[in-house]
Amino acid sequence: MAKKRDSRVADESNRRRENRAGTSTYELKATGAASRRYKRNKLIVFLFIAVVFPAISAVVYRIRFGTTTKNSTLPYVYRQGLVKTNVHYQEILSENSKASVNTSSRHYPYPVLAYITPWNSKGYELAKRFNSKFTHLSPVWYDLKSQGTKLVLEGRHNVDLGWISDLRMKGSALLLPRVVLEAFPKDLLGKKKQKNKAIDLIVAECKEMGYDGVVLESWSRWAAYGVLHDPGMRNMALQFIKQLGEALHNVTSTRNSTQYLQLVYVIGPPHGDKLQDYDFGPQDLLGLSGSVDGFSVMTYDFSGPHDPGPNAPLKWIRSTLQLLLGTSSGGDKSLSHKLFLGINFYGNDFVLSEGLGGGAITGREYLSLLEKYKPVLQWEKNSGEHFFLYTDNQNAKHAVFYPSLMSISERLDEARSWGAGLSIWEIGQGLDYFFDFL
Repeated sequence: MAKKRDSRVADESNRRRENRAGTSTYELKATGAASRRYKRNKLIVFLFIAVVFPAISAVVYRIRFGTTTKNSTLPYVYRQGLVKTNVHYQEILSENSKASVNTSSRHYPYPVLAYITPWNSKGYELAKRFNSKFTHLSPVWYDLKSQGTKLVLEGRHNVDLGWISDLRMKGSALLLPRVVLEAFPKDLLGKKKQKNKAIDLIVAECKEMGYDGVVLESWSRWAAYGVLHDPGMRNMALQFIKQLGEALHNVTSTRNSTQYLQLVYVIGPPHGDKLQDYDFGPQDLLGLSGSVDGFSVMTYDFSGPHDPGPNAPLKWIRSTLQLLLGTSSGGDKSLSHKLFLGINFYGNDFVLSEGLGGGAITGREYLSLLEKYKPVLQWEKNSGEHFFLYTDNQNAKHAVFYPSLMSISERLDEARSWGAGLSIWEIGQGLDYFFDFL
């Protein structure tokens, strides 16, 4: 779950064409009464466009989003009319830093987990500024590694105690650092002493540092090692997760004596319409639900440099939720509250020529591209994402996919319809006004 993910899958075409709307010119020849009727009709049409249509639009907007008065509790971006498909690049440049003054009120009703990375310091500041909008904060600090026949938990050097202290003063978001299991899986899972040692190291670090639990990432690495293709090893992997969750639940939080330490587990989305042996499926979700407090679903990185396209097509996100929870948003939602749907706050700048290439970009880089190339943003309806095309100084063509207010709004609507939470990778790469939704 780094800024530039290890693997991306996609079937999107790397050829994008701009849609241009043409206008037809009609030559009208009319005299006398016909001419007067034409002018009268033009006036009626003008009045409809100028008066009636805006009024209808206002009614529709109020039905969907509620009142738009100055005292409205709607997010700032809705009140300003910024959430739309036909967005201009200059509007993004002018508005992206204008988040609501009220940073304490929450708009999203379910859990929100935010990742923070050491290599992007902006995330630390945003976590403090918008602390009240998050229920869980996960700084990317730790790795559990094999060192000969031993296990070591590395990452204490990343910890910022001053930042933790500031967080505690500003809000009540739970602090769950991410731990990546890099230890050799066959030793870790197959040897009882190693398994117990790994769990002891993680629990001890939580107790010593006063954390509220951990976010654990291991599934994709176990799949890469072939562990999940073997039924016996797969079962051991599930038992390890369950045992770690139970061990954390046996420890009381140092901040709240009525609360135990939590475990959030990271899972990748299925790679196709049907679940494979190495995919995390609904039976795994059900089997771990009693020991795991949340599942961070990595519904991003759908496309990559060799298959350019959208970052997280909305239909793919919906399909992932259906595979894990049921056949439709009206299906069984008994475990939906434990899913944290992945929302990317980064984008991609893909090279469409010269052998392909490109990669992830942050909000700062995205704004620089808007300033430099002044592009026409296009809305891709099938994926529910904005993108634009440009040609660089070496005459290479690029396609840039980066989150927009509209694309984020649609994904939050989807998650909300299931009763699911959110997990944001990662907040330091986004634009300030994205946080108005949360």
